[in-house]
Amino acid sequence: MAIFYKKRNDDTLHEERIAKVDFLKWLNESHFGNLALENIVKKKIFSVLVGKYYDMSLSKRKIERFVKKYNINMTEVLRENIKDYVSFNDFFTRKLKAGSREIVSDPNVLVSPADSKLLVDENVNINKMMQIKGSYYTLAELLIDEKKAKEYANGCCLVFRLSPTDYHRFHFPDSGKISNTKKIRGDYYSVNPISLNHTAKVFCKNKRDISTLDSDNFGEICMIEVGASCVGTIVQTYESQVQGNKGDEKGYFEFGGSTVILLLKEGTVEIDKDIVRNSAEGIETQVSLGEKIGVKGKKKSDSIVL
Repeated sequence: MAIFYKKRNDDTLHEERIAKVDFLKWLNESHFGNLALENIVKKKIFSVLVGKYYDMSLSKRKIERFVKKYNINMTEVLRENIKDYVSFNDFFTRKLKAGSREIVSDPNVLVSPADSKLLVDENVNINKMMQIKGSYYTLAELLIDEKKAKEYANGCCLVFRLSPTDYHRFHFPDSGKISNTKKIRGDYYSVNPISLNHTAKVFCKNKRDISTLDSDNFGEICMIEVGASCVGTIVQTYESQVQGNKGDEKGYFEFGGSTVILLLKEGTVEIDKDIVRNSAEGIETQVSLGEKIGVKGKKKSDSIVL
């Protein structure tokens, strides 16, 4: 299964280079792979052990090959020399140099919280949220909170998928104060589209962190970080109840592909048309941290009645 995406305002389909693609296909498309997935790979202990290996100095020998194979741009990274990293996880959670990403400062603009591939649903049906075509989950299942789920009815859901080759720190999409993190235990299924096609309700089954950003310009934003295969840890680096700036770091994922989900309430945001159009076709749009993805929406009370 090939995975295609589009770049901003570009109708060309680009094929994604997938790390460990043969292993993912084996896990999801074969009998013995499925047995391994359900009995070993999705378990916390597997991801913890993989994480322990990637924390060891022995793992740093993988860095050079990874950088070359996936064409990682080291000139934008704070530590450019791969010899400066003590392990693969040290490299994987690398920081960027100041100015490597332009954070759009306009207060009326919502920005991407991460380098990722983005799908959006502009009119959320909280009882039938789409994972992929033909596979659905409810917002209450995702949040483990039926009352909170109802607050986002007809709102906007943005799903940012980070592949293992992406910069793996996530940031605030707007300025504001963030709540404490609610941690939900769960499994460790892959969030790659190959896996999403074969396993129902992955986002609701996987471990995840949930917090609420009382944003200055877009109202309440629910931020959800979803773990995945080999993501041993989701690290939150922000300070709760302290005013943060748009683009400030919120946290990071250790090794593995992962997902950030944003939920915004009805009428608070209008997502850029190219992203909406691509999403309607089931195609992800490549976005960068700090890039404009939408603007402040007009609430019904703001409308002019003639």
